[in-house]
Amino acid sequence: MAPDPNPALDESSSLSAVAQAIVTPLTRAAIFLVVTINSDPGSREVIRSFCADLSGLVRAVDFRDIEGGLSCVMGFGSDAWQRLFGNPRPANLHPFREIRSGTRHAVSTPGDLLFHIRAKRMDLCFELATLIMARVGSVVTTVDEVHGFRYFDDRDLLGFVDGTENPRAQAATDAAIIGAEDPAFAQGSYVVVQKYLHDLDGWNALSTETQERIIGRTKLADVELDDAVKPTFAHSALNTIEENGVEVKILRDNMPFGRAGSAEFGTYFIGYSRAPRRIELMLENMFIGRPPGNYDRILDFSHAVTGNLFFVPSATFLDNVTPENEADAAPPPAAPSPEAPPTASTPVKPAPSVAPQKDGSLGIGSLKGDIDHE
Repeated sequence: MAPDPNPALDESSSLSAVAQAIVTPLTRAAIFLVVTINSDPGSREVIRSFCADLSGLVRAVDFRDIEGGLSCVMGFGSDAWQRLFGNPRPANLHPFREIRSGTRHAVSTPGDLLFHIRAKRMDLCFELATLIMARVGSVVTTVDEVHGFRYFDDRDLLGFVDGTENPRAQAATDAAIIGAEDPAFAQGSYVVVQKYLHDLDGWNALSTETQERIIGRTKLADVELDDAVKPTFAHSALNTIEENGVEVKILRDNMPFGRAGSAEFGTYFIGYSRAPRRIELMLENMFIGRPPGNYDRILDFSHAVTGNLFFVPSATFLDNVTPENEADAAPPPAAPSPEAPPTASTPVKPAPSVAPQKDGSLGIGSLKGDIDHE
């Protein structure tokens, strides 16, 4: 299809665009909603029309408790972007790349749209999710919905503080928000989500000392182990990456979830980055190992059951999307095919050069979600 005439795609306007609510104070509750777009006639027009209305829905619910901290981030999968908007495309948008190594598998699962809804209260999240589905529910199919919560002093269900190394203030913006490297999509971001389920019986059978060696931090005080005693397979060690000799970060807002009656206990990993390759390198370190075979031992007790990569355009972009008659639109070109999934025998491509950041680590289990990281 022809390039979208959306003014948000103009380079000069994109550089002054406003980001969605990515870098915000962390909250006590969240809903993670992933849907696919149905192939029914008119689905495309409904979703495009909804884009510009999302901010109004958020304001309507937020006004009912202006101290509730309600926000919603909307992201688009690779195929969905092509169907809805065509070209130009965000420079690094592609389907989530699954990873297989031995019994470890970072799965790739269906997902066209992500709604990351956050607030201090779950009722605000639920109300907004209900309004969103009232608008688009007839043209989408829900493939995953997770209600997350903060657990005591920001711990995951494995018992460790989750989010200690999350960047704050300007460092968070530098880690998550696209700048001049892709000017047509400045103020956008990439986000990877994975739903991990934990074998708590197996994990709790380990000694505290063994758990600490796997995570790389002390369990009670949340102090990082000294490099002299921290194993190279520790979660915190494998999720520290460098680009051009500089340690870089991503921005995470992981949350525990679960159903006690069904013995379902998990962590919903969500990581924002201005370059998805950063997160992909962290996942390769976890699942394949650095070097191969030296994998993250947390995966002996946790397994991923979902995996998606989405592009989060700026709020300016969403506000300027207009409805379009699908019958009048030419068929969009096919989205780029994903590369072969990495395996233990597949050489890992070097990360592309990006603007150096300050420092960073991924953490599903060693990440503390401070309530305010700005």
